Order: sequence, then structure tokens, then C-alpha cells
Amino acid sequence: MKKYIVNGGNNLSGEVTICGAKNVVLKAIVAACLTRDEVILNNVPQISDVHYMLEMVKGFGGSVDQEGSRLTIKVSEITSTKLPLETAAKMRASSLFFAPFVLRMGEAQIPNPGGDRIGARRIDMHIDGLNKLGVTIEYKDDGFFYAAAQKIEGASYKFKKNTHTGTEQMILASVLARGETLLENCALEPEIDELIELLNLMGANVRREENRVIRILGVESLHGAEYTIKSDRNEAVTFAIASALTGGNIWLKNTSVDLLKEFTQEFEKAGGKLEINENNDLRFYIEDRILPTNVTTEIYPGFMTDWQGPWCVLMTQAEGESVIHEAIYEDRFQYVNELKKMGADIELFNPQVENPNEFYNFNYDDCTSDTRHAIKIKGKTNLKNAVLTMHDLRAGATVVLAALIAPGESVIYGIDQIERGYERFDERLKKLGANIKYIDE
Repeated sequence: MKKYIVNGGNNLSGEVTICGAKNVVLKAIVAACLTRDEVILNNVPQISDVHYMLEMVKGFGGSVDQEGSRLTIKVSEITSTKLPLETAAKMRASSLFFAPFVLRMGEAQIPNPGGDRIGARRIDMHIDGLNKLGVTIEYKDDGFFYAAAQKIEGASYKFKKNTHTGTEQMILASVLARGETLLENCALEPEIDELIELLNLMGANVRREENRVIRILGVESLHGAEYTIKSDRNEAVTFAIASALTGGNIWLKNTSVDLLKEFTQEFEKAGGKLEINENNDLRFYIEDRILPTNVTTEIYPGFMTDWQGPWCVLMTQAEGESVIHEAIYEDRFQYVNELKKMGADIELFNPQVENPNEFYNFNYDDCTSDTRHAIKIKGKTNLKNAVLTMHDLRAGATVVLAALIAPGESVIYGIDQIERGYERFDERLKKLGANIKYIDE
């Protein structure tokens, strides 16, 4: 069993290079499967989610060559249109293989996607959109979606709710469709723009327009390309908060202020400061006391849902009561009980919201009477060491951050979760001065 042993209380300092964005590279791998030609991706993080995606690519006939952060993919022929249940069910991005399978082979068998258990995360909008393009999809008792299409035709589709992966699904499926596709109420995340940039380098015709509209003119074929993935916003925020909590002397390399402006705005409200050196490296620090904040997670551009767990740790050290209101997923406070073990004073509650079906980005009617959408954090709290468990990827970073500032020895289980999105997390923290050990028993 894998675990971390963390002896907290050390001030951290030094430099850390932020890896390429997980939420770009997974979709870029799928894009590479839309062509028979070679696609080269640079700045690829060495994380388990990438490993699982590449295992699936090799499983249906693709060739893969990864040297460090440089990845070469070539899918000359697709030899199978069925993804393995065990691998594909581990991650939500596996559902995006509908596009290359249906566009190149006319059929697909995709397991019900997995990933973090942070809410329903249904793919109903994916299926509705693909239906509009001429794809028929049936879900069967064996846990697979069966898709088929004789031809993919451009269409107009408006998303009912903001959906990052759903927007990417429709872009990928439309680039080789006949005619024009018009997508409305599309997600605005910069990771989607990176996917569009890669696809256009491959010969696609995709452009954003005002009012969350994306217009795609289908082309006959795509060709190879080379693309460099930009830095991961979530990893950058994790190390920024680690810096603020442990002395403020960690320099973040290979990232940018533009990618982090929504975080920086809230960080400054909490009393934080940002320094940029001559190499454009970033240092996040707090000279005086940490101020309490009231944060609501939002669709882009807004405070990301992925940031709220690490932010909660920061707010345990604020002087006063803070609130985090989660509006993107209905079940993303699984880390709260872990922080309570460490002495954090956190209360789950439901704020008064007018028109919750409009306010929340999830399906509000799916919530039960036990579901809570917000937390109150009372600080400042001196956290103590504990035995902890990572329940999902971002909650994994949350409990590690808490353990870094809690005196004494903490033991953290569920390391597989953090390996999904953070490259050699323990080694990089150790280089900054953290007392952290990785054990695989």
C-alpha cells in the first residue's frame, strides 16, 4: 500500500518547475488519434492519467514514444473500437475517444467514465450533442456506451449547463464532420483554447466567437503537428499556497500571471502578495496575517472548483471566519473530515440561494437532503498531525498541504489519487525542504 509520511512544520524554499497541464494533454492525446500522421506533444507531465491514456492508445493500435516530457503518438490504424473497462473506467477523459473511433471507424464502445468521485459528472450533454451530429448511442447493462454513425454531419447545439469536457467532446467530434457545426453556451477555459490551437495546427477550422460560441467548419482530414503544452493552473496554485503557508519563499517557474489572475485576485484579498523576478518566475507570500475570505467557485473566468480544497487549508490559518461556496460540483467536500481530524474548525451548510437550478452548474435536483454546498472555516487553527486519506486528486493535494504545516508525523494514504495529476509530488516537495517520505509496502 502506498503512503506518504510527512513531518510537518518546515519552512520551504527554492524553485519548482510547474508541469504541463493535465487537462490539456489528455485531450491532446485524443486529438492525435484523429489523424494517421505523427503528432508530437512537448511539456507532457509524467503522471498516471497520461499513462492510462497511452495504454488505451496502444491497446487500439497506436504507437507511443515518450522520452521525458516529449511524447510522440501515431495512430496509423485503429484495430479496436472498444476500450478496456478496467483502464477506461479510471478516468473521465476516456469518454472523449468517442470522436476518433466514430469518425474513423463508424463505431465505438466506451465504458461509463470514471475519475474523481466529486459528484454525478454525467455525460448526458455529451450524448445529446453527439446525437445531434448523427451518432446513435445506447447504454447497456455491461457498463458500456455503444455508439454508431454512418456519417457525421455538422449541426447546431446549445449546452444546457457549462461543461468543460462536453465542449471538448463536441469540438473533437465536429472537426471532421461534413459542413458547419455551431456550438453555443460553450465553456471558456484556456485549456479548451489550447485544444483548439492544436487542432487548428493539425488542419482543423475551429474558431471562438463572442457570447460563448464556437464555430467549426469540418475538413476532410487532419495531419500531424507539434505542440507544447502550457503550464498546469491547478499545480501552480497548489505550490503557490504551499509557499504562502510555509514561509513564502518558493519560486514558481514555467507559469504565468495571466493563467493565475483569478487566483491572484482572491489571494490578494487574503493579504497575500505576488513577486515577479527578471525571469518571470512567481513568488506568492504573506508578510502579515492571513485575512478571512468569502469565495464562491465559478465557471471560467472565476475561482476554480479545483482550487477550493487547498484554499480551505489556507483559510484554516486566517484570523476569522471564511466561507467557501461550491457551485460547480455537488459533492466536493470529502476532504473536510480529514481536516477535522487535524483539528480544523469547519462547518458544512447550505446557503440561501435564489433559483438554485440556475445558480448551480450541477443538476440541483439530483442532490439529496444530506448534500451540503458550502463550508465555514473558523481560524486561526493550529493543525495537528493525523492519519489521513486522499479521496480524490485535489483533495490529495489538500491533505498534503495541511500535513506540511502540522507539527509531528502525519501518515497519508490514497497516494494513487495524487499520482493522477502531480508529477513526483513528494520528490519536488522534498527538494524544497519538506520532510516527506514515499513508502510502497
